[in-house]
Amino acid sequence: MIQLRSQLVPADNSGAKKLNVIGVPGRVGKKATVGQVVLCTVRGADPNGAVKNHEKVKVVIVRTRKEVKRKDGSYVRFDDNAAVVIDKQGLPLGTRVLGPIAREVKEVGFHKIASLSREVV
Repeated sequence: MIQLRSQLVPADNSGAKKLNVIGVPGRVGKKATVGQVVLCTVRGADPNGAVKNHEKVKVVIVRTRKEVKRKDGSYVRFDDNAAVVIDKQGLPLGTRVLGPIAREVKEVGFHKIASLSREVV
């Protein structure tokens, strides 16, 4: 579960080194999970990257440490909390997605992120 002030690892090559969550849609105290869009700030960006340091960006959560229950009764969990930076149309800013992503990301409608990833779990 991702909440305010959570730190995320960028799972793409947009140039961000770390992402801090500053906004979760919904009421105060709400938590986000795999496939949801949250508002983040970029901490430590690459000078030649697509994003700049301290920039506010929207990201899609693709991996969480907290397990996610699926409709068939199974659970999936990952080693880190990771996200992909997206633009206003919902397309990724980076050209590669690193590491595995959850199948829920594709089911929500982010097909471009799923196609750029090497492995969909």
